[in-house]
Amino acid sequence: MAQSAKTRRRPTKVQQRAEKMEQILDAAEYLFSRHGLYGVTLKDVAKRVGAHHTLLNYYFIDKKKLFDAVFARRAVVSSTRRMEALDRYEAENRGHLTVEGALRAFLDTDLDLYIQGGESWKNYGALGAQVANAPQWGARLMDEQFDPVVLRLIELLKQALPGSTHEDVFWGYHFVSGALMLTLARTGRIDKLSGGRCKSEDFEAVKERMASFMAAGFLAICKRTKRKDGK
Repeated sequence: MAQSAKTRRRPTKVQQRAEKMEQILDAAEYLFSRHGLYGVTLKDVAKRVGAHHTLLNYYFIDKKKLFDAVFARRAVVSSTRRMEALDRYEAENRGHLTVEGALRAFLDTDLDLYIQGGESWKNYGALGAQVANAPQWGARLMDEQFDPVVLRLIELLKQALPGSTHEDVFWGYHFVSGALMLTLARTGRIDKLSGGRCKSEDFEAVKERMASFMAAGFLAICKRTKRKDGK
């Protein structure tokens, strides 16, 4: 046993670098999720990692590059999982798509990450809410990371809502996105308003209700447009 421990391979330099990078990204994610892009310095991140700030300068030329790397790390996981869920939903329900079914593939798949992924994923959710509400620089990050999967959802929603206008479907998604970002921000406001009956941390409760609620909204605005057009 002792011999085995002695002969155990040490991590390679590549592995050590990857591990250090994960530590940096985790620390930065935690800090950015609480204080935003402008409330955190590279020195703050280095302090949380327990390293000299020159280490951060070695990996990242500036704070914005670090922020972008933090955001992209989990964005690719979220986008990939949702794209797979949407493709699977369409394949299994071809010709019988529903608004709620498409929304559940998109929303529930993402909410599962925050339910099952622990505090690190919840930190990322709060970070994403900040990015989504920063038009000067956040819109570009959202476009780069999420446009393909969002447009895939819209494609399925149009199939599920024959005769609906493009405007209604895009506005519907806009409202869905707003509700999701507010949920991920975990502001605690619903806790106070409800007297503790509802909790910002309760993503299970959100998952149970959000897709159904949003589906009803899509159907309502599309019916309104049809009535207005006399169809």
